[in-house]
Amino acid sequence: MLDRLQGMIEAPRQTRMPGLLVHGASGIGKTMIARNLSRKYAPEYDPASGITRTPLLLLQAPPAPDERRFYLHILAAVGAPATALSARAQNVASLEVRVIALLRDLGLRMIMIDEVHNLLAGTHREQRRFLNVLRYLSNELEVSLVCLGVSEAVDAIRGDIQLARRLDEHHLPNWRDDAEFSDMIQTLIAAMPLNKKSNLKVKSLKQILALTGGVTSRIFALVKDLSIEAIVTGEECITDDAIAKWTPVWSRHANAHRRLEKTGV
Repeated sequence: MLDRLQGMIEAPRQTRMPGLLVHGASGIGKTMIARNLSRKYAPEYDPASGITRTPLLLLQAPPAPDERRFYLHILAAVGAPATALSARAQNVASLEVRVIALLRDLGLRMIMIDEVHNLLAGTHREQRRFLNVLRYLSNELEVSLVCLGVSEAVDAIRGDIQLARRLDEHHLPNWRDDAEFSDMIQTLIAAMPLNKKSNLKVKSLKQILALTGGVTSRIFALVKDLSIEAIVTGEECITDDAIAKWTPVWSRHANAHRRLEKTGV
């Protein structure tokens, strides 16, 4: 997925830039993917032009499809809040002109809209208008557009035929009982600050999958919770017995949490 997104952001400009709709269950890892790419293409200051080049702009969709609120959010994200603008300059038309000018100067290559399913909170007319804004920004700036949301957002995006045609759909499935899942668990556990190696049986891996439903955020929370318990008890590894006894009751242990935070976990 990251390779595909990287290819899109580095694609040469054209009249119709490639787009993508990434959808899947809540907690499956959509936001994590977006943030990883955002860090890879972080803004960089160009001393020659005196401009901070921003190849990727990551935004969260507003709680409801509100054009004015969305433009204000964009201005704040690029460090140009509209607080100093007059009330007249904050109408939708004026904000649109200001946003387009600023984003063009930033050398933008991709706009990522997370939580795009928020537009479902609006009426059908409001949804269409918001989708028109997204399509307009992509066309005017010649940038790739990537939308991320839960699967219900697919129907909303399909409400705009022109936008739906340019956004390829990519479904992020829940984890399954396969080698890729096993590798992910081993990598995740290896990243924990435990002094002993955790040698888990296949049965334990299946139980992790059953307990979490294959949802990435739940898997991460489970492994982190078990790691904390291993530190507190002095076991220093995640055991099959610990997984067998585990229930989703999230205990908090300050010292163990600090130890995890020091490693960036």
